[in-house]
Amino acid sequence: MHTKFKKIAIIGKYMSQSALQLMRADLTDLAMHLKSKSVEVWIEENTAQHAELTGFKTAPLQHIGDKVDLVIVMGGDGTMLSVARSLIDDNVPLVGINRGRFGFLTDLRAEDMLEQLDKILSGDFTEEPRVMLTAKVVRGGQVLHANFALNDVVIKSGLRLIELEVTINHKFVHKQRADGLIISTPTGTTAYALSAGGQILHPNLHAISLVPICPHTLSNRPIAVHSDSLIEVTLMQFDEAQLSFDGQFQVALEVGDKIIVNRAEQTVSLLHPSDYCYFDMLRNKLNWG
Repeated sequence: MHTKFKKIAIIGKYMSQSALQLMRADLTDLAMHLKSKSVEVWIEENTAQHAELTGFKTAPLQHIGDKVDLVIVMGGDGTMLSVARSLIDDNVPLVGINRGRFGFLTDLRAEDMLEQLDKILSGDFTEEPRVMLTAKVVRGGQVLHANFALNDVVIKSGLRLIELEVTINHKFVHKQRADGLIISTPTGTTAYALSAGGQILHPNLHAISLVPICPHTLSNRPIAVHSDSLIEVTLMQFDEAQLSFDGQFQVALEVGDKIIVNRAEQTVSLLHPSDYCYFDMLRNKLNWG
């Protein structure tokens, strides 16, 4: 098979040894199938170790992206989010095989993954760039922490309501008391933001969604702004609060902290079979009629 992808990495649910052992057979089938196509196969080192994949080149997650032309992620959306953040500077496209629950990002089914991957390898695919966010915590004029998110940046209380002041492009928007605030990419609007009553944004939209979590004043509603916007949130009053990136990395916050969020320069490219339809995916995952 002639393919533009000469070097391909496989990353399983690398954070869970038990999950990797359960998907060992699928990972082995995938690796051997790619090898039969004369592709240079790389395996993320935790995946190789715990799924007992031998005879392949390995590398840690942080360094595997610059060695390959394509990364195949087997797991759930959480695995895909973690991989996307880790490989953000490598500009390598991702394909997701769902071994989780919903699979909004990992859209290939394990049952027919080899057939679908062959289509992608032969050039029968669509490439979809996804917006990412960058956020930093500023305390006392110093940047305390900075990170990226593919889904969302979430400010959330530990126990009681928190008071937030929000500005967009240096224009005051409001003060609100709520359990927290979700700042979401279009990709993230089918995740936590959806559960909090936010609108679904098509991934092609250049937008960022701000969704309050259980606001004390019910007139505080979700809003969407252009993705070029600069969003600043100041923590005014709370007992306990934290900032999370894609629900996977948390930073403890203090009163007076400022969280600055804007679109990252980098994007993540997801590859889908050419017959992929975003609305079909929504209908299937959300059980629409």
